[in-house]
Amino acid sequence: MGERKGVNKYYPPDFNPEKHGSLNRYHNSHPLRERARKLSQGILVIRFEMPYNIWCDGCKNHIGMGVRYNAEKKKVGNYYTTPIYRFRMKCHLCVNYIEMQTDPANCDYVIVSGAQRKEERWDMADNEQVLTTEHEKKQRLEADAMFRLEHGEADRSALKKALPTLSHIQEAQSAWKDDFALNSMLRRRFRPTRTSRNS
Repeated sequence: MGERKGVNKYYPPDFNPEKHGSLNRYHNSHPLRERARKLSQGILVIRFEMPYNIWCDGCKNHIGMGVRYNAEKKKVGNYYTTPIYRFRMKCHLCVNYIEMQTDPANCDYVIVSGAQRKEERWDMADNEQVLTTEHEKKQRLEADAMFRLEHGEADRSALKKALPTLSHIQEAQSAWKDDFALNSMLRRRFRPTRTSRNS
C-alpha cells in the first residue's frame, strides 16, 4: 500500500521546520487522519474482521466469519500483562451496534452485546482428535512416577489401536513419494494429445 502513495510531499512557502516540526503539525492533523478522531477518549478506529459466525440481535441476520467492519478499538483491562481490547462496530444490515472483546485466557473473542455466537465448536475428544495435555496433568506427569507409568500404558494401547490406520496412511503416502517420476509419467501421457491438437 505504501508504494501507491506519493513519496514527495508539498511543503508550503510559510512552512518552518523549527516552528512546525512536521507537516502534520503544520496542517493541524494527526498522522492517522480520520482513524484518530476519538484518540483523546482512548479509541482508535481500526479494520476489524469477524472471527466467527454470529447472529445480529437487531435484525436477526447471519453475519459470516471474515466480514470486515470499521470498529472502535478501546483498551478495557488486562489479563496479567496482556491487554484486553473491546471492539464496537455497527451492523451493516441494521442500526444495531455489536461489541466484542478479546479473551486472552482462552485465546478467543467474546461477544459483549448486540449479537449471539453461532455455535460451531466441538469437543476434541468426541472427534477423536489429539488432545493437548493440561497444565496440571503435565506437572503430575513430571512429578509422579506411577501416574507417568499408567499414562504411558494408556498411550501405548492407543498407539496399538491406531497402528493399522497409520500404516495405511504411510503406504498411501509412499506411493506418491517420487514426485519427479509421477510428473514425468503424466507429461509423457499428455504430450502426444497436446501435439496432435496443435497440428
